[in-house]
Amino acid sequence: MPAGFFERILFIIQQYGMSVLRGAGTTMVIALVSTAVGCIIGLLVGTVQTIPVDRKKWSAKRVLVGIVKGILYVYVEVFRGTPMMVQAMFIYYGLLYAGVDLGWLLSAIIIVSVNTGAYMAETTRGGILSIDPGQTEGAKAIGMNHWQTMISVILPQALRNIMPQIGNNLIINIKDTCVLSVIGVVELFFASKSVAGAYYTYFETFTVTMVVYLILTVTVSRILRLVERKMDGPDSYDLASTDTLAHTSGMYSYPGKTGSPEEARKEDRR
Repeated sequence: MPAGFFERILFIIQQYGMSVLRGAGTTMVIALVSTAVGCIIGLLVGTVQTIPVDRKKWSAKRVLVGIVKGILYVYVEVFRGTPMMVQAMFIYYGLLYAGVDLGWLLSAIIIVSVNTGAYMAETTRGGILSIDPGQTEGAKAIGMNHWQTMISVILPQALRNIMPQIGNNLIINIKDTCVLSVIGVVELFFASKSVAGAYYTYFETFTVTMVVYLILTVTVSRILRLVERKMDGPDSYDLASTDTLAHTSGMYSYPGKTGSPEEARKEDRR
């Protein structure tokens, strides 16, 4: 084992670099899949939580929706109010106790997914409520039900509002997969701990691990920023340029011409 700090880091990379990279690959697979599944869970739960119910009328729909909302409320509060490490132990060993062995990878994805879904449910609910109520009223006025309104009108707008939080959850999941080492998931932290224990080079090994985590999170963050910019579209829109009514209503701005729209139209007639 080399004596110098940087020489030890180089030695660890040469001897155990592939083990660390395999652990990083497992971390990214769990984080990406779990975030995607968690977002779907969160969208569904958040949409159900916003189903309107007339509290003045007793009906089977009101009772059923109330029961479903109560169950979802308990789910959200439990998984937001307990550490993911405890959830991992409870779910993994609880399933084994019941005679169900899903394997460490599938168990890890399920654990992180349901945890992410609980946070995304509240994010989705907030994103839906942030949309102008007039959007919902307009959709209902043309005969759309709640789910049609959500899918076609509200969620496409809310998705842009909650996109930063989706990115935050992905970055958090990349880091928090390290707690899954308690159930034997061979991710980046578990692989690094094994490498460090081989030569008792904890400081050097986890320096490498910290850099790898930083590279993963920064790369994902930059990609998500690009996605957000794509969702924003151009800086300016000319929505009425092909609408002939816009020319007569004064909504159209004539490029290259100064003055009011009325003056521009008079000049155009000349």
